[in-house]
Amino acid sequence: MREVHRLPVAKRGELKLGGLVPFSACDFPGMLAAVVFCQGCPWRCRYCHNPHLQPPRAVQQLGWGAVRDWLTRRRGLLDAVVFSGGEPTAQGALEAAIRQAHDMGFKVGLHTAGPYPRRLQRVLPYVSWVGFDVKTAFDCYTELTGAAGSGEATRRSLRALLASGVPHEVRTTVHAKLVSGAALLELAAELASLGVRRYVLQEFRAHGCSDAELSSSPPGDCAELGERLGAMFDSFELRRASADPAS
Repeated sequence: MREVHRLPVAKRGELKLGGLVPFSACDFPGMLAAVVFCQGCPWRCRYCHNPHLQPPRAVQQLGWGAVRDWLTRRRGLLDAVVFSGGEPTAQGALEAAIRQAHDMGFKVGLHTAGPYPRRLQRVLPYVSWVGFDVKTAFDCYTELTGAAGSGEATRRSLRALLASGVPHEVRTTVHAKLVSGAALLELAAELASLGVRRYVLQEFRAHGCSDAELSSSPPGDCAELGERLGAMFDSFELRRASADPAS
């Protein structure tokens, strides 16, 4: 597990963070980045490997203001700032934080599953790259996320991302108990029809997952399915669990 750098607690009204990785070479392609983990997520996906970031509040809330001050001393040493989570768009304060990072001269990366399409649209003009998580076939979302309407929200966010022209990858984490091969093929066909060009299939990682059933059962072999999916996209990657930096 990567070390999380601890900073002073959040002030009222600012972006609340659950941690900070000062240096990462794997969360923004081709960039040396600091990764800030935003607190809170509206969904409860069983395979989540950051469940401590799901509640909107934590025992120790790190504040964006302290991270921003820290970043001013990292100009010239870092290329980018990545907002991850949790779910960054769960907080209305995300937009101000992203604009400040952008105005400081950093490239901005965003890891999101798209539960809040309007908030995503507002920050896209300041973002240089997006890692966009698609969970399963859109009609199957409620069972996986525990939130009604989550599939349609994700579809709207993805359309906004594709229309923006912001570089991105679309990725799906797979465990055989949660996402069937049929659902993946259905999803891939729709993604391709929407205009997705780069798609990543991520194997489930047991590390950090609090679901004992998933962690103790085989996630399934994605190799054969990956060959079929790869033919649908200009760029396809099967990201093995052992090599997955994960967002």
